[in-house]
Amino acid sequence: MAFAYRSGVLCAEQVSLEDIARQFGTPCYVYSRAAIERAYREYADELSGRSSLVCYSVKANSNLAVLALMARLGAGFDIVSGGELARVIAAGGDPAKVVFSGVGKSAHEIRGALQAGVLSINLESEQELARVNDIAVSMGKRAPVAFRVNPDVDAKTHPYISTGLKQSKFGIAYADAERLYREAARLPGIRLTGIGCHIGSLMNDSAPFVAATQRIVALLARLEEGGISLAHIDLGGGMGIRYQDEAQAPVAAFVHGALDAIGQRKEKLLLDPGRSIVGNAGLLLTRIEYVKPGEAKNFVVVDAAMNDLIRPALYDAWHEVRQVREVELDAAAGVYDIVGPVCESADFLARGRKLAVRPGALLALMSAGAYGMVMSSNYNTRPRPAEVMVASGAVQLVRRREAVGEMFAGERVPEWN
Repeated sequence: MAFAYRSGVLCAEQVSLEDIARQFGTPCYVYSRAAIERAYREYADELSGRSSLVCYSVKANSNLAVLALMARLGAGFDIVSGGELARVIAAGGDPAKVVFSGVGKSAHEIRGALQAGVLSINLESEQELARVNDIAVSMGKRAPVAFRVNPDVDAKTHPYISTGLKQSKFGIAYADAERLYREAARLPGIRLTGIGCHIGSLMNDSAPFVAATQRIVALLARLEEGGISLAHIDLGGGMGIRYQDEAQAPVAAFVHGALDAIGQRKEKLLLDPGRSIVGNAGLLLTRIEYVKPGEAKNFVVVDAAMNDLIRPALYDAWHEVRQVREVELDAAAGVYDIVGPVCESADFLARGRKLAVRPGALLALMSAGAYGMVMSSNYNTRPRPAEVMVASGAVQLVRRREAVGEMFAGERVPEWN
């Protein structure tokens, strides 16, 4: 296991979290390289023997160390901004293995993607098709594109991260797809390379994923009948992880369900997992500042806050909380809400947890490797935390703690009259 107790102290691989806190301070994100590698290889192994590419979803965790590890393992990348493309390149990733998704690509971002030579630009509207064509023509190029098709399949997940329904801002309507593919085939700056979809995140059940695959394959067959052949099928990601006690379908159920739906088709299969690779490979380490009893509730005030990990405030998400120093939860233990110093009532990291706590003790918020640091902010002028990666018994700082002065270094006080 990536995180387990050794001699009564919670460790990342073989390294004590107490030692990490002493060396790097808190709050601090801690990642296990071995856990990331295992999760990636689960996809690679299930796809073995099939023309395929696992495109790690950069938005889940974009630290350069994570991206460099993915590149070393042979992964491609799913990006949603020019900034993410720059990160992939800086980490040694191959642009020819990059798919560029997202509904609002700017002209500047499209030019950058074409110049870099990405594998595919995933189009999400008719206007975007026209923009990409015009830019490609002006550059003397043909843009490799795939349409992200909205299959109108309910991923049965949180509404904020369900992206495959008719009312979603993402993708083109299934009913419009054949017409748009025919239009795209006639444009001089467009080279049709694939078809894709992504129905949502945090999927626990593989059935919606397989249903979406079936709809995409049926559409692909109709396109082929009309003379349009494509090189790849991009089924997106969204495979969930176990945060609490969810009945989580294994990676194999998603992969083999999709492969069964694809059947004997020869197109290259792309998958874009993110959370399922890094989510359970990371935690947020925090220290207790105060234990505050109250009339209606008891509170543990820690040095991490919603600006460090916003998922609980944003999604009412549940993260397991472990005490770094293992203790017996006897009759003296209490039930607490774990909150931070930010001046918002929504600033909580966990609610109603049974703990035996004291000021100065360390807590670990588990399953924080995805959508943790990447969604952090400087609200209340709070520096963002450090990030470290543990590998083979060694700890490396992969992002230093932000300094207060860095947060306003780009600001200027005007010269008042």
